Amino acid sequence: MKITKIEVLKVKTTRPTWRPVFCRVYTDEGIYGDGEAALAYGRAADAGFAAVREFAGLIIGMDPLANEVIWEKLYKTTFWGQNGGPVIFAAIGALDMALWDIKGKYFHAPIHQLLGGACRTKLRSYASQLQNGWEYGEDNYACQTAPEGFADAARKAVAEGYDAVKFDFFEKKPGGGDFTAEDRRCFVLPKDLQTVEDRLAAVREAVGDQVDIIAEAHSRMDAPGAIRYARILEKYNVMFFEEPDTPTPYMTKYIADQVNIPLAGGERIYGRWQFVPYFEDRSLQVIQPDLGNCGGFTEVKKICDMAHAYDVSVQAHICASALSTAAAIHLEAVLPNFVIHEHHICNRITYNMGLTTEDVQPVQGYLEVPMAPGLGNEISEKAYRMADTLSVVE
Repeated sequence: MKITKIEVLKVKTTRPTWRPVFCRVYTDEGIYGDGEAALAYGRAADAGFAAVREFAGLIIGMDPLANEVIWEKLYKTTFWGQNGGPVIFAAIGALDMALWDIKGKYFHAPIHQLLGGACRTKLRSYASQLQNGWEYGEDNYACQTAPEGFADAARKAVAEGYDAVKFDFFEKKPGGGDFTAEDRRCFVLPKDLQTVEDRLAAVREAVGDQVDIIAEAHSRMDAPGAIRYARILEKYNVMFFEEPDTPTPYMTKYIADQVNIPLAGGERIYGRWQFVPYFEDRSLQVIQPDLGNCGGFTEVKKICDMAHAYDVSVQAHICASALSTAAAIHLEAVLPNFVIHEHHICNRITYNMGLTTEDVQPVQGYLEVPMAPGLGNEISEKAYRMADTLSVVE
């Protein structure tokens, strides 16, 4: 079997800042596989699209089942592959995801079976980014500012069966508008810390002691402010503190040594080599690699196995289309060190729905592990119609 053609598409949604990048890899045996470069948000979709298209040209004619051979070629022969960042690893990851989809279809098996077999049939999930509310809709980013708004979003998620919720308590000012970089810098003003604590206290009171709360910082703080923030989180038995500052091993270690709360990170750490220092210094207790921008199944499974040797748990990062959700479910199903699955609010927004043939939502806070061959999900015809850029590589 050989790779004959690869389609790369960038989808234009009704939200200008949400631009999913997909690829479809075709073979001479009629089997195709789908992948995603998880760079839909931020300012990297165009670069991701271009990188997937350029890398695609390197694997035409190769055996799609030889995922290790292809992965090594893309990493070692592209010059920028080694020690690459999100764009490089997203390009490799999208193609690798599609190759595993092909492999599953070829062997008539779900990807989790090919990865070693599922340890579980369903995944505990948490409702993610509830500072934006927890509704279905076209543009449901109803950013909360008042403590009661935070509490109400948490109640809605718990009413749906979730027993874990995640917030960035330090995103919007009480009167509206974003907290600035200056607001989050250095030691952080006491009044701003009080705002954070008021919101967190309201959520804890609303959900009780049997629901886990996860706190997110989006790497917007520096170490002194993150430490002061973490000491507030400790008082409310927060499950873990995600991306407290810019991901660097030495500063993450510094923060970890000052606080008594597990730290999480990984959505902006790329490849096994970058993860090694965090394992060796024990600074992260939960890693969050993203299959769509950290090298796909071939690479991320290695990272998760390395983490297991250090008793580090895994929660795959997911903020993309339902194709990436499907991929993460397969990965997390097989990991002994899996902790919880992220169900991001982007999965409940209509402009991100219908881009794949399945839009799976948790039931009572749990996601079922699929049994269909490959990913069990595909790029939809709607996504192809919505593509503002489509490139065919042969």
